[in-house]
Amino acid sequence: MSTVTHLELKPDEVHVWIVEPERIDDRQLLEAYWGLLDAREREKQRRFRFERHQRQYLVSHALVRLTLSRYAPVAPQAWTFATNAYGRPEVQGEWGTKLRFNLSHTDGMALVAVGTGAELGADVEDAQRDGETAEIADHYFAASEVAALRSLPPERHRERFFEYWTLKESYIKARGAGLSLPLDQFAFHLEAGQSPRVSFDARMRDEPDAWQFVQLRPSERHQAAVALKRARGLPLSVRWQFTVPLSGDTTPPRIQAA
Repeated sequence: MSTVTHLELKPDEVHVWIVEPERIDDRQLLEAYWGLLDAREREKQRRFRFERHQRQYLVSHALVRLTLSRYAPVAPQAWTFATNAYGRPEVQGEWGTKLRFNLSHTDGMALVAVGTGAELGADVEDAQRDGETAEIADHYFAASEVAALRSLPPERHRERFFEYWTLKESYIKARGAGLSLPLDQFAFHLEAGQSPRVSFDARMRDEPDAWQFVQLRPSERHQAAVALKRARGLPLSVRWQFTVPLSGDTTPPRIQAA
């Protein structure tokens, strides 16, 4: 009898698995992903109007199940999930207290971050999508962030906006409270060569030293960030790599330290 070797996750590690859904057009693979989803997921997938959004949902949710099974002796189709009041999914059952995950997807990319025992959030955004950037920051970001963004040359505004946006989303998702957390009541401070730092308005009732953040640039088009509730100063590394679920990992892992 063969023994499946599962990956080990240490408390000071987060693993991020990245897929590009639009690149997957193998019908057998897509049908295999469909077979992993539960009835609720299948119904939600069907409700998307456009095929590309259906594929994003299908591939990203298969990615979650297959990724979790890299770390635990649970069949991908056997995972069950519950959502909190703000819609954040969490693992149910024995592994719910051991594995934390967070899924994010945007045009061209989806990722799932996995850790152990600590609040975890991740976000990826298509930084080339159409739409306002600095103008949104003016209305919703903290004053210090707006000032820092506006101090940059205009050609750098979009990049800095998505750096702030992904960091803010990763923190919100780690808190599991959705946009009930006002974006202007916490601010990120970005300095070259240093990990992002966060500060909080007193109304947020949170401690900056309780959090660590890592930024990723998985492609020229995409910006991503990971948030982990872990005391600043303790070691933290984020391992990330591209994969095609059920087909193979397409790049060697890369490591970034906080």
